[in-house]
Amino acid sequence: MTQQTSAVSESSTNTTANNSNQGNSEVRHNWQAEEVKALFEMPFNDLMFKAQVIHRANFNPNEVQVSTLLSIKTGACPEDCKYCSQSSRYKTDIDKERLMEVQKVLEAAQVAKDQGSTRFCMGAGWRNPKARDMPAVVEMVKGVKALGLETCMTLGMLSADQADELQGAGLDYYNHNLDTSPEHYNQIITTRTYQDRLDTLTNVRSSGMKVCSGGIVGLGEESKDRASLLAQLANLSPQPESVPINMLVKIEGTPLSDVADLDHFEFIRCIAVARIMMPKSHVRLSAGRDAMNEQMQAMCFLAGANSIFYGCKLLTTGNPEANKDMMLFDRLGINTETIASSEVDEAKIKTAVVDQQNSDLFYNAVN
Repeated sequence: MTQQTSAVSESSTNTTANNSNQGNSEVRHNWQAEEVKALFEMPFNDLMFKAQVIHRANFNPNEVQVSTLLSIKTGACPEDCKYCSQSSRYKTDIDKERLMEVQKVLEAAQVAKDQGSTRFCMGAGWRNPKARDMPAVVEMVKGVKALGLETCMTLGMLSADQADELQGAGLDYYNHNLDTSPEHYNQIITTRTYQDRLDTLTNVRSSGMKVCSGGIVGLGEESKDRASLLAQLANLSPQPESVPINMLVKIEGTPLSDVADLDHFEFIRCIAVARIMMPKSHVRLSAGRDAMNEQMQAMCFLAGANSIFYGCKLLTTGNPEANKDMMLFDRLGINTETIASSEVDEAKIKTAVVDQQNSDLFYNAVN
C-alpha cells in the first residue's frame, strides 16, 4: 500500500511538473530557428494544449479584444507590396481617395464604439506621412481618444519626430507589420527594406507608444519563413503588445492573386506558436477571417488568439459583419475585453475634448 501511494505521489509530481512546463509564461528574446521549427512540428493536439495552457496563464480565455479598422486614405500608394490592392503599380478596382475629414473619422469611431469596439485603428495608404498630413492626423487621434476609445494608427514609416508627435497627441498603438521573414522579404517588397521597418518600430517604441506588429502568411513562403517571422517578432525587446496574424486575401490585379492557398491547419499552428512565443501579447486574428468558417475561428481562439478586427471591411478587404461576430461570441461564451480605465486616462480624455472644441479642423456636422 505504501509503495502504491508513493508511486501515485511520484506520478502526480511528474504531471504537475509537466503541466508547469507546458504553461511556461517566460518572455524570451533569444528564440532560435530550430526551437521555433520544433514548435511547428509538434503533434497538433499537443501544440494546441501547450498554447491554451500558456494563454490561460496570462489572459482570460473567454475574452477577446475588439478593434475596428478604418481606411482614412485609400489608394495611390507608391510602394510595391505584392499583396496590396492600394499600390499604384497594380491595376485593381480600388479608387484613389484623399485623406478623410476629421469629423467623418470621428463619426465612424462613434459607430465602432456603439457596436462594441474598444480600439479604433486608422490606416492610410502612404509610404510615410508628409508634414502637411500631420495636423489632421493629430486631430483624429485626439478626437478618437476623447470618445474613450484606445487609438491606433498605421501610416507607413515614421520618423522619430513624427512618432513623438503622435504619442503627444495620445496615440496608444502604432501598427507597422514586418510582413514576412527577412529571408522572403525581397520577394514581396522592394521599395523599402526590412531594416526600414525595424527602424520605424524603434522610433515608435522610443516615443513611448505601444507596438502593434505582425505579418501575413500565405504569401507563397515556406514553413521556415513563418518560423523566422515569429522569431523576429518575439525577439523584439519588448515584444509587441499586439501581434496581428493575417492570412493573405488574394486580390485580382496583384502579383499574388494566384498564389496557392495556405493550409488552414498551418494557419492555426501559426496562431498557437505565436501565443507560445509571445505569451503576454494580444494575438490578433486579422485579415482573411472572411474566408474562415466558425469552426476555424473557434480553433484559432483555442490556439490563443484573443483580438479581432470587427466590422465589414479591413481597409480594402472583406471581414465578417459585426453581428456575425457577436453571434459567434455568444455561441462560444466569449465576452469582449473592456478598457482598463485610470485617472491618467480620464485626464487625457478630458484634455482631448477641450482641444477638439478649440480645433479649427473640427467642424459642426449640422452646419
